[in-house]
Amino acid sequence: MAFALARTRALLGLTAPLVSVEVHLSGGLPRTSLVGLPAAAVRESTDRVRAALVASDFRYPDGRVVINLGPADLPKEGGRFDLPIALGILAASGQLPAERLAEVEVVGELSLNGTVQPVRGAISCAVAARESARALILPAGNAREAAFARAVDLFPVSHLAEARGHLLDAPPIEPFSTPIPESRPREAAPDLADVRGQEMAKRALEVAAAGGHHVLMVGPPGTGKTMLASRLPGLLPPMSEVEALETMAIYSARRLERDPAAWRERPFRAPHHTTSAVGLAGGGVPPRPGEISLANHGLLFLDELGEFGRSILDVLREPLESGRVTIVRAACQAEFPARFQLVAAMNPCPCGYLGDGTTRCRCLPEAVRRYQARVSGPLIDRFDLHLPLVREPPDEGAGCAPDEGAVADGTRGADAPVRTSAAVRARVAAACERQLARGGKLNRDLGPAELARHCPLDADAQSLLRAATRRLVLSERAVQRVLRVARTIADLDGGDPPRTHQIAEALAYRGLERFHLG
Repeated sequence: MAFALARTRALLGLTAPLVSVEVHLSGGLPRTSLVGLPAAAVRESTDRVRAALVASDFRYPDGRVVINLGPADLPKEGGRFDLPIALGILAASGQLPAERLAEVEVVGELSLNGTVQPVRGAISCAVAARESARALILPAGNAREAAFARAVDLFPVSHLAEARGHLLDAPPIEPFSTPIPESRPREAAPDLADVRGQEMAKRALEVAAAGGHHVLMVGPPGTGKTMLASRLPGLLPPMSEVEALETMAIYSARRLERDPAAWRERPFRAPHHTTSAVGLAGGGVPPRPGEISLANHGLLFLDELGEFGRSILDVLREPLESGRVTIVRAACQAEFPARFQLVAAMNPCPCGYLGDGTTRCRCLPEAVRRYQARVSGPLIDRFDLHLPLVREPPDEGAGCAPDEGAVADGTRGADAPVRTSAAVRARVAAACERQLARGGKLNRDLGPAELARHCPLDADAQSLLRAATRRLVLSERAVQRVLRVARTIADLDGGDPPRTHQIAEALAYRGLERFHLG
């Protein structure tokens, strides 16, 4: 009778709970049993492990092999347990020192020839191993992303024999290290100065970028909705290291790659309107993150908002408030971060030309009503800035280069202001620094008590807000969003408490409370 223990990590959401791989060898007819609530892919690991051991010139035990994955009530899925099971069998059969195996954590999937394949969630495993003060043996294909966890000894292996050789010091593998790249410059990003006209919309994008506010743009085709949205990422400051690591962990859980040179750039996700509710919010068995989590600390752009199903859009309502999404299934529950900035664009009617100043729209009032009803009132209420866009008249200077004549502060002159992304980004960064220094968070995330403390209003501003609340029939949520936007405008203007003109500007961005699309 022989026994060996290996430690590995499962993946549940973004957490990597510890799993003990216990291998017990005994006499009797040859048989391998795998217990501990394994999924189908895990049950198949016994065949993969046997083939990999034989192909690597190792001996597979002749008697009975019992493998337990504990704790038994934790669901296990995927091929991530192959490598620890194989090393556990080698240790239990005397082909590897069992005490050396107990000192490390191991994760990796095996091919039939012994090659170690990458797994999902390597960053989460590295973070958990760091907190447990143990080294991590992992697939070479996961080493680069796991290195972002920092301060953990990583030993990447490409073959089962390399993992055994490292534990035997024949030869030992040097800990993997790679320099963490700095955020790359944004010179290649689309410039806001490319957008002709739409000065109110460009100002609104600056406000949205500075406070992390959600934006809904409504207008006919060709008014620049998509063009404006594509320029918003270039206005945002880079993510902090904590935000970037959390976002990379989400991509790792979906086995999606992010450019290491762009690891601190905020993600920009633009799912098609045929996306399902599961694709948007996440789900499946086991639960995996959806688009709203892949946009964590970045932007989620929903173009053609009116073409999404209403039930699909309504899954956004809770995450927009809480910044998290919880996926519950019969066997497990997983929680994913979803603190994203929502930018949406839609046409005012099915044909798109309602209100464009021409007679092209032939949509019946009932068709317009049904189209607009696809976006529920509670969801519209959660947008901080409503931007009705109209078609701009032809510009005599439309053939000029976008940056021709622009000056250092991002304007073309007093009579024709032009906002360049670089100039706006500098103002946005300064406003964000004021917010973080004052409350440790962006204005978008201020609660009622924090709003009362950081957004005091004088008598004139209070009078204007009360009158607008009655006239526009604003909900309490909408009033708080007006205050958050006004606080951001004040931060862009220098940081003083909001005044009447800043409250008025914030109210001007609640366009759909007074603008009837039909």
